[in-house]
Amino acid sequence: MASGLQPRDRTLRYYPLVARLWKLTADTVSQTLFATYADGTTESMPLYSHDAFRQLSYLWLKSGWASKFSYNFSWMGRPIIQMPEDMVMIQEIIHRVKPDVLVETGVAHGGSGVFYASLFEAYGKGRVISIDIEIREHNRKALEAHPMKKRITLIERSSTAPETVAEVRGLIKAGESVMVVLDSNHTRAHVLEELELYAPLVTTGSYIVATDGSMVDLTDVPGGKPEWATDNPKMAVHDFLAGHDGFEIDPEPTRLGITYWPDAYLRRK
Repeated sequence: MASGLQPRDRTLRYYPLVARLWKLTADTVSQTLFATYADGTTESMPLYSHDAFRQLSYLWLKSGWASKFSYNFSWMGRPIIQMPEDMVMIQEIIHRVKPDVLVETGVAHGGSGVFYASLFEAYGKGRVISIDIEIREHNRKALEAHPMKKRITLIERSSTAPETVAEVRGLIKAGESVMVVLDSNHTRAHVLEELELYAPLVTTGSYIVATDGSMVDLTDVPGGKPEWATDNPKMAVHDFLAGHDGFEIDPEPTRLGITYWPDAYLRRK
């Protein structure tokens, strides 16, 4: 590639803009992007630069969330309600770690669980433990009939209930490698509680992933809430890290900045 984005360019990691973005103006003639912030400052940059890509991606993510962009996709017949970019990125992590067990909190229609199970099917090993406080009957029936069900165990109970954690522990055999994905209730308090409960299950070199931290940037979009500025999974991650030096944020999976999962990937050292 002579110019533009390099596939592994680490300068494009996701991070929220320091000053709230107020206006973007793209001049395709001069190939310049002008960014104006709420504090009145303005900066310009080449339209086809990494910085411009970051700015445009930030706005695109906010607009896409309001438009329910992630609701357009399914995996093997089950709605997945995720950004395709996030699913490709977590696939890279799963391929790297190749866990024996992936524990996910939050089932919805089951698309994510089927996605993970299909990767394990390709590897010929691995299984998914999917937990939700409520699995609707039509979703359960669809999952029970799905070809990937052989690699999925469903638990219908609160993810933070002591009996749930105990059941999950009982399903993990000695010596098995474990990865965890948190995608249920996205309040700061709940995600922090899940992190405290499930991080001990994660094996060295594997990950616990706290999804949807992008809520921090969605306070001003239709459907967003002002309290999300502080009440979100990203804040829970940093609360957790303040007391657990055995984990660290891996920025590699969010290198392109197109993600609903900023600061989500916590690797166990």
